[in-house]
Formats: sequence, C-alpha cells, structure tokens
Amino acid sequence: MHPTMETALSRISSSFPNRTTGFQGRIAEVDLRLLRVFTAVAEHGGFAAAEVALGKSKSAVSIDISSLEKRLNTTLCHRGRSGFALTPSGESVLDATRKLFDDIDSFQKRLNEASGTLSGRFRLYLPDTIQIHGETVLVRAIERFTVHYPDIYMDVRSATPREVEFAVLNGSATMGITLYPHQRPEMQTTPLFQEAASLYCGQRHPFFSMTDEDITRADLTAARMIEVSDATTSPRWDELRSEMNFSAAADNIDSRTLLILSGVYIGFLPDLFAEPMVAEGRLRRIAFDGLALTNSFYLLARPSQDSEPMTAAFRSVLNEVSR
Repeated sequence: MHPTMETALSRISSSFPNRTTGFQGRIAEVDLRLLRVFTAVAEHGGFAAAEVALGKSKSAVSIDISSLEKRLNTTLCHRGRSGFALTPSGESVLDATRKLFDDIDSFQKRLNEASGTLSGRFRLYLPDTIQIHGETVLVRAIERFTVHYPDIYMDVRSATPREVEFAVLNGSATMGITLYPHQRPEMQTTPLFQEAASLYCGQRHPFFSMTDEDITRADLTAARMIEVSDATTSPRWDELRSEMNFSAAADNIDSRTLLILSGVYIGFLPDLFAEPMVAEGRLRRIAFDGLALTNSFYLLARPSQDSEPMTAAFRSVLNEVSR
C-alpha cells in the first residue's frame, strides 16, 4: 500500500483510540467512494441537501452512509426529526477524510509532474450570485480545459463571494471566481468578464403596468428595494443609491428573483437571466433614465507547489479563449 494511503488509514482509525473500529486491512475503491459520499453529506448538512450534488436519491445516500458506518463500526451522524448532525466520531472521520483526499491529490500531482500529464481534482468555486449564459469566456475555458486534459476531475461548487475567497486562501479551492477580490500579495487576480444587470419588478407590482415615463424619481425611491452589493456600481446608481428604500436582502439570484416575483419588491437581476421571464410576462424591466449596473468577475488563485500545474494550465486556456 502506498505510504499516503497508510497515513490516511491511520488517521481515520486513530479517530477511535479506545475501540476496535476503523478500516481493517487495505482500503478499497469502494471505501473511497463511501468517504466521498460522507464528505458531501457533511458539507451539505444532510442527506436531502446532498442529493443534487451527488446525483443520487436520498435513500441511496442513506444506504452508502450506513455501509460506511458498518465498515468503520461506528455511528457517523444523527438523522431524524431533530435534524442532521455529525457525531464526535463523524467529526473526526470528516477531518481525517479531508486530509486523505488532500494527500491523494498531492500524490497525483507529483505523478503528473513525473509523467508530464495533468490529472486530479480541479475545485472551482463560483459565487452563488453568478449566472452563466451563452458563450462566455468561462464557458469556453472550461470546455477547452476539459477537452485538453480529459483526466481532470472537475469539481464546481457554489458559495458566497466571501466563502469563495476564503476557500482559495485556505486551499479548499484550486481557483475561485468572485465579484470584488481583496488585494492580497499571496493571491493572483485575473479579470474575467462583465455582466449587465437592470432593475426589474414582478407582474403584481404597481410599476408593471406603468410606462417608463410615468415612473418618477419619487416613485422609484419610495418603492421597496432589495439590497445591492457594494461591488456593483454605475454613475446613475451612485447618484440614486442614498435615496433608495432598501427593505430586503437576498444573497443569491434565486432568492432575489423570488422577492421580485412576489410583487412587493424591485431589484436588480442579470439581463440574460431575466430575459426569459420578461418574455413570459412575469417580469418587467424598469428602464429609468438608463439605470443599469455592471458586475465585474475575477478569477482568483493562490498558487502552491501542488496546485501550480493546474492553475497555470487553466490560466493559459483562459488567455487562449480571451483573444
């Protein structure tokens, strides 16, 4: 068995110092699969939340966790009416499993360097406020990157902009995309693309049946408005921001759209995202004196000895498709 695996096994087994538990014998591919399922369940906070990420039914996820618990002879999590929670053993196994996968990634990257190939897990964190439509630079880059490097395992995750930056800083993410990167000496920042956003209301809102000319500045500033990120700006918006009646907050596009469709609030949405709902008559764009916003997205990376080959390859592909 490779030393990486032996170290990882001892970590997991040492989670139960006073019990005859832990992996006995050699670790198998099925063990790695079960540990990946367990990690996804733990990170998503439950079986139901992990269904989509894993592409499996809740019952199938439950069977996998039960199999892992039998393999380890311990209870990893509590589930039931009281909600999902990891046991102390589960917390220890989760920590050891994360280190195991990090070790496997490092080992694979060293093999890549020796063989001249590129493989392994590429973790790309995206902000949950982003909507990818059409032939954007990012879409083309992912296509070319995965075609050029078919052994790469793409792991794309959604998080808040702050979580994206933290994931890049602590090494959980190979690369990340964010709206407003903080300038840090250890972080490489690359401009990606811009996204146009306009102000919208739902069909139940009073503005829906009004013409643009009928909506006055007083009407607009009195309307109940969804908070807007400080990272987004435009000359017209900078002029109006201090007068707006901010009455709600929504962290991502789906929750923001829900508030707008209620007919109570107005708010900004990416135009490409809103267009289908405008065509269906569910949303209406408020074209108040050219009011619009532009969101600028940036690629973040914190190169290390382990991640440098992947980040360099992805950045090279980005440069190719941006020409």
